[in-house]
Amino acid sequence: MSLPATAAEVLRAWPGGARKRFGQHFLASDGIIARIVEAAALGPGVPVLEVGPGPGVLTAALLRAEADVVAVEIDRDCFAHTQALLPAARIVNGDALSVDLDALIPGPDARCVSNLPYNVGTRILLRLLERDPPFERLVLMLQREVGERLLAPPGDRQRGSLSVAVQARARIERVCRVPPGAFHPPPKVESVVLRLWPHPRPPSAELDGLLRVGFAAPRKTLRNNLRSALGEERADAMLAASGVAGEARPAVLDLPQWERLTEALVQTGPALVQGSPDAAGPS
Repeated sequence: MSLPATAAEVLRAWPGGARKRFGQHFLASDGIIARIVEAAALGPGVPVLEVGPGPGVLTAALLRAEADVVAVEIDRDCFAHTQALLPAARIVNGDALSVDLDALIPGPDARCVSNLPYNVGTRILLRLLERDPPFERLVLMLQREVGERLLAPPGDRQRGSLSVAVQARARIERVCRVPPGAFHPPPKVESVVLRLWPHPRPPSAELDGLLRVGFAAPRKTLRNNLRSALGEERADAMLAASGVAGEARPAVLDLPQWERLTEALVQTGPALVQGSPDAAGPS
């Protein structure tokens, strides 16, 4: 069976619509698809995981690049349709938040190339960054607002716990902005394509807990946030040991400063309750 040559050809073959409960907006721009495939640096036989292939627009482009594609689709109708349309890909009907990624796509050279659903995009991203061994790279489309948070440098008003948590796990760059008209149906917001290179070693297990504490009230000083959660004595000891200014707002700190604070946290008392950074809230 020959591969569809364009996004329009794939979408014409899809008999259904986009479902709001799955956050579906199907990519329809061949130009944006070409930018995504180029950013992924694919070649014959390169293993690729795609999350949420929908009717298979991006999947078809990955196959045309001769990648070895495994895709996870939660929508049963999209799963059945795309598997029939694109038998060269392996489509799995499942939830990307719970499926065994290592079993699906083993090996260290794998990429993840996906248009992530808006409603759970950051949760999926954090899970993808937990893969061991890490992906060689990830090329992901996200809501622009989320992408700006992930890219936000120290001092940026959009910088929060999620920014630091992801930057501790990967180097990130913007590939391109994507207007609503690049999708069918068009969303109400803009999107962005990001490329991430995961670091070979994950951050300290205590970092995420510290970020939740440190960004609990982003407009307060770091000292006040730490004292509220850890007590005055331990908070002051951590600041002294790390050399980080307690008067600073949490968004001003760079990653090395958070890493020094994490080391001081471990040295000064019991572990914090573990938890993922806030992927949905304002921080």
